[in-house]
Amino acid sequence: MNELRLFIILTLISANVFSQDLSVYDLSCEHKKNPLGVDVLNPRLSWKINASGNDVMQIAYSVRVATDPGFSASRTTWNSGKVMSDESVLVAYKGTEPKAYQRYYWQVKVWDNKGRESKWSEPAYWETGLLGPSAWKAKWIELQGDTNRYSPSPHFRKEFSVSKRVVSARAHVTSHGFYELYLNGKKVGDQIFTPGWTSYLKRLQYQVYDITSMINNGDNAVGAVLGDGWYRGTLAWDNNWAIYGKRLGLLLQIRIVFADGTESWILSDESWKGSNDGAIRMNDIYNGETYDATKKLTGWDKPGYDESKWLTARTGNYTNNNIIASEGEAVRKIKEIKPVKIFRTPKGSLVADMGQNMVGWVRLKVKGPRGTVVTIRHAEVLDKYGEFYTENLRSAKATLTYTLNGGDEEVYEPRFSFFGFRFVEVNGFPGTLTTDNLTGIVIHSDMRITGSFECSNPLLNQLQHNIVWGQQGNFVDVPTDCPQRDERLGWTGDAQAFCRTAAFNYDVSAFFTKWLKDIAADQRPAGEIPVVIPDVLDKQGSQTASASAGWGDVAVIAPWTMYLVYGDKKLLETQYPSMKAWVEYIRKKAGESMIWEGGSIYGDWLFYHPPVNNHTEPDGFTEHDFIATAFYAYSTDLLAKAAHELGKAEDELFYTRLFNQIKQVFINEYITPAGRVGTDSQTCYVLALKFNLLPENLRQKAAEFLVEDIKSRRNHLSTGFLGTVFLCHVLSAEGYSNVAYDLLLQETYPSWLYPVRMGATTIWERWDGQKTDSTFQDAGMNSFNHYAYGAIGDWMYRVSAGIEEIRPGYKEIRIQPHPAKRLDYAKATFESPYGTIASGWERKEGKIIVKVRIPANSNATIVIPTANQDKITENGLPVKVNDKKAIMTVKTREGESIGFVRGSGEYTFEFPE
Repeated sequence: MNELRLFIILTLISANVFSQDLSVYDLSCEHKKNPLGVDVLNPRLSWKINASGNDVMQIAYSVRVATDPGFSASRTTWNSGKVMSDESVLVAYKGTEPKAYQRYYWQVKVWDNKGRESKWSEPAYWETGLLGPSAWKAKWIELQGDTNRYSPSPHFRKEFSVSKRVVSARAHVTSHGFYELYLNGKKVGDQIFTPGWTSYLKRLQYQVYDITSMINNGDNAVGAVLGDGWYRGTLAWDNNWAIYGKRLGLLLQIRIVFADGTESWILSDESWKGSNDGAIRMNDIYNGETYDATKKLTGWDKPGYDESKWLTARTGNYTNNNIIASEGEAVRKIKEIKPVKIFRTPKGSLVADMGQNMVGWVRLKVKGPRGTVVTIRHAEVLDKYGEFYTENLRSAKATLTYTLNGGDEEVYEPRFSFFGFRFVEVNGFPGTLTTDNLTGIVIHSDMRITGSFECSNPLLNQLQHNIVWGQQGNFVDVPTDCPQRDERLGWTGDAQAFCRTAAFNYDVSAFFTKWLKDIAADQRPAGEIPVVIPDVLDKQGSQTASASAGWGDVAVIAPWTMYLVYGDKKLLETQYPSMKAWVEYIRKKAGESMIWEGGSIYGDWLFYHPPVNNHTEPDGFTEHDFIATAFYAYSTDLLAKAAHELGKAEDELFYTRLFNQIKQVFINEYITPAGRVGTDSQTCYVLALKFNLLPENLRQKAAEFLVEDIKSRRNHLSTGFLGTVFLCHVLSAEGYSNVAYDLLLQETYPSWLYPVRMGATTIWERWDGQKTDSTFQDAGMNSFNHYAYGAIGDWMYRVSAGIEEIRPGYKEIRIQPHPAKRLDYAKATFESPYGTIASGWERKEGKIIVKVRIPANSNATIVIPTANQDKITENGLPVKVNDKKAIMTVKTREGESIGFVRGSGEYTFEFPE
């Protein structure tokens, strides 16, 4: 009997140890952590596994979902039971149909291939929203006469009383224009620029807020202040404003559930009061904000406020069929930075240097007489004489104007505008301006950081810094081209060029899920993709915007890229009709010739032009029809691949054949028997090689011609927006990683490091935005925060550090670092859907050391860049090519390498240089 007891105790102890060695973490629902307002009936659930030991794979999982955190049987909506599967990413909920306004708690446990069973994870949750536009009970409210440009911001308010104990309260809100919601004197939520930017007439997001703790027992007051935003504000050029409408409006409903099971609704309707006599006298995305603190409506958002002079809100007649739940990442204040210096320019301007080209605004602390006016202007750079330079902002005024109320210290920051800047010029400040008076507020979509890259070269590290800051400053709900001038639009060419790099630096799954749906929404009936999304260059119905190759192809390239990174087949399926419509649009345009004539408006945008005094060096021009036809082929090829993944066999066959037909026409039209391509530009060779548009027997020769051109330019590139994306990738794939490194490490114009040497803290729009003599390029198009050329970051992650996916979502990984003689080390990490992947190499004492980390529930092929198999050690022990965990010799364009298949774990390989 004692032996039996001892056996039971030891078994329990052993089971407890195993469960501690295997656990589940990082639970998410539809790519988000504990989201509110989910309007998906079968949301997808994901988790990651933390496990001791190597080669850990999930063999089974169990998910349980309930409407209470205790997971009582009576309130369980789904218990999957033990499912024999290695799925842990985007597993669809299969329980009873979700109800509106309901929180669903969920947990998961897993079993692994080591015989271990985890504990239940910590509970996570999602909460449903309205589950459809018919659930709106509220009415749109507006202010009579509020249709003028640059009008003061409308305020709305409503008082209500609560006499019972509240167990739950949710606010559902959207607007025409920006809104900020207030309850009992406090701002609700930390999001800014709500409801976000979408194709408003087709897709208008609403937000959900948990306001349970903000409801008072007794009197309450709810209020909202509106701003012009993207709805009514200035957008694009030619005095373009009020693209979606001239009247701002609010739609709000609050649902309060009491302890006795009853509920109450607070709805926006004609019982609300409104005023446009507040402190925000003007607001505009491009031009800034004017705030008069002497007109501040103190207490307007609290109970008991005298609203006798306020107007009765009028109701608006709008359909709610375009209202959808929020899909992207909310824009928030992310960080604060202080000025590094305050100084006077040679002409006497008072300027603060934030030390970083940033996007957001400055918070001002000031004390002075009533009526004192302080203005703040914004600029990215100083000119060669050290003066404040704003010419490149074009017509954007980018100015804050603040009128003091007087008395105590005042703190001001704008609500409905943002700026791209490093320097601020301050005028009218009472007293001495110090760094205590200014704080930079950095804003962007609140994406989770997922990647890091570091190497031994400080300039490359600064380049990576610039890429990240360029991304975050331009990912403000949509991927904009620039954040400072009178543009800030969702240019599709920039996004398709950069989307893979973006997905390394940040988790952009939800961000692109949202924006790609707007691409489909604004796509023309014939399949044409406008060049900016949301489409504000077209006057909402005239359908005059033109598509352009390399820009419209975002409809195919971006969904395919997101699928490769996140393994989200639903996203691919959702976007597939749009992808197909774009290819069909080109097919009709190209006709039987299969040459897409006139299909490229922008060509290889901003390709290299030699200085005017250089008459011998060729520029980087690539013929436009060549570009259009190449991208036609590429999108067709990707569409065939997408059809394969989605099981659309007929489409796969059709578009595979179409690609081969286009390829043959392309070869006949643009490839010489000697391997010369197109107009002989670098971009010609890059696109032909990357898009597989060359006969196999001419690939090597074409690559040699590309390298020859680079060498003739003393290791400089000549590509623009479209060619630059793939340049280094093509070189590495064809066995010229050393040439790719020569380009990457080039410090003189044109190159990635030239702006770094010139002091850049973000990516520039032009290779020479600031010339060597410190003068500037054409002010009409010279952004100093423009992420497109930052697409080289993708090569730094995937080739230099060597992190690549084999199966979508990084279920299977390829680790293949490319050491360089000009660097001592390079390393990167990436937070994949399965966990952290790490890869790096170091040259040390005549050896190369490769360190790798593979997350649980995935595996990798690790390619070691040496053919000297007998000299390789793994974790300090020799390995041989015939070991059962090693694979055969891997042949690459750069020679033979040795590959190993490994499961999860950490590995260190060493071999002689």
